[in-house]
Amino acid sequence: MKKNIGSFDGGARFVIGCSLLLTGLLGLGWWGLLGLVPLLTCFVGICPLYWILRLDTAAWEARWETRHPHPPVDPNLLH
Repeated sequence: MKKNIGSFDGGARFVIGCSLLLTGLLGLGWWGLLGLVPLLTCFVGICPLYWILRLDTAAWEARWETRHPHPPVDPNLLH
């Protein structure tokens, strides 16, 4: 199955999932386990809800990158 989660979307899911797990450990109880859902979709790269709604943030991100190319990186600047 094709990935439908872009890098920004995946990063947001990672932060939200970790936050929910942390708050679950600090007192929210078992409701904090809901943080596993965004973490799982982040690591797999596929969101079933996006698939049902026909959303694809990975394709949106790819189209953005083709329309707004980055200049080549100068290797001398990396040192």
